[in-house]
Amino acid sequence: MVENEARKFRTLFLSDVHLGSKGAKASFLLDFLKYHDADTIYLVGDIVDGWRLRRNWHWPQEHNDIVQKLLRKSRKGARILYIAGNHDEFLRDFQGTHFGGIEVMDRTMHETADGRKFLVIHGDQFDVVVRNARHIAYLGDWAYDAALAINTVMNKVRRMLGLRYWSFSAWAKFRVKKAVNFIGSFQTVVSDEARRIGADGVICGHIHHATIEQIDGIEYINTGDWVESCTAIVEHHDGRMELLSWTHLIGEQAGFAPVVRLDDKRPKAANAA
Repeated sequence: MVENEARKFRTLFLSDVHLGSKGAKASFLLDFLKYHDADTIYLVGDIVDGWRLRRNWHWPQEHNDIVQKLLRKSRKGARILYIAGNHDEFLRDFQGTHFGGIEVMDRTMHETADGRKFLVIHGDQFDVVVRNARHIAYLGDWAYDAALAINTVMNKVRRMLGLRYWSFSAWAKFRVKKAVNFIGSFQTVVSDEARRIGADGVICGHIHHATIEQIDGIEYINTGDWVESCTAIVEHHDGRMELLSWTHLIGEQAGFAPVVRLDDKRPKAANAA
């Protein structure tokens, strides 16, 4: 299948790819971008992980391929807007600048085909830890890396035992009471900001928890991430929002038996290749 046969949406929202980190699932995103296209693409922060690159340079060819793929889409006519996050906060010094046709900004407003207005923002601006206790944020970032490393070891053992892929880090994040409380508080305060400026909803990233839900009359949408969940938000041409998951490759690449998933939007012929 050629790229111009990809599913075409009005808008595509991606965040938290963390290029430059060992946890980034660049091959999954490359596969996703091959089969999905849009008139407008929002990169909702933490696309490049400046924090990890400062600690240890890691930039394999697949990470460069992601950049080239996005630039190619821009050359073919897609409008691409890059919303800076906390891991790529260095870009906030370049608001209003265009890099290869990609527009850089801190936040923006998106109007859907059916006339709704969404605040598009990474979300770290509303994270008290990131704003006021950066050293704790760095410690949490290190802990997340450690959880991903445990994932790798644990799933090697599970594969030897004939068990399916299982994410320890995702399990821990949604079982620890403080983490659950943080997610709820984050969703509320970001939704409050959308309400304050008169928006109908908010589209953000930052906490790696993909969802579409209503919070006190505000449509809260989180794009998720491309470290574990491999999720994206798309806007259809009628304005309808949908959460897509692209996790079918996780088990296959880790050596697990393939699992048929309903969220695999690739054509049958592509799956057989």
